[in-house]
Amino acid sequence: MAEQIGRKVWIIPDGYLPERSSGYFVSHEAVCVVNLGDEDAHLSITVYFEDREPLTGFAATCEARRTNHVRLDMIANSKGEKIPVGVPYALKLESDQPVVVQHSRMDTTQAEMALMTTIAYPV
Repeated sequence: MAEQIGRKVWIIPDGYLPERSSGYFVSHEAVCVVNLGDEDAHLSITVYFEDREPLTGFAATCEARRTNHVRLDMIANSKGEKIPVGVPYALKLESDQPVVVQHSRMDTTQAEMALMTTIAYPV
């Protein structure tokens, strides 16, 4: 049995998908997950907003002893809804196995691209 490293609930309070990009690269964000355990981790993502009800039904899997970089501009929920662009949001990621979560943002709205990454808040 692998050592249990990580948590089952993670919060990312600052999300934003820009409406435009410049150049070849597309602005995007990703939830970067590592699962150090011996069982696949089934992930559920809820998206929160300032002015509307949350979007639910987003799912992904991070296989045992693997990573998964979930592109937030590409994921759709069970109804086919995507995270809207140009709207601030926050995320809650829940997992049935302990995982470690990092949030990354690639901002290409200007020619001088910016990459930001930070560990999510473990609950």
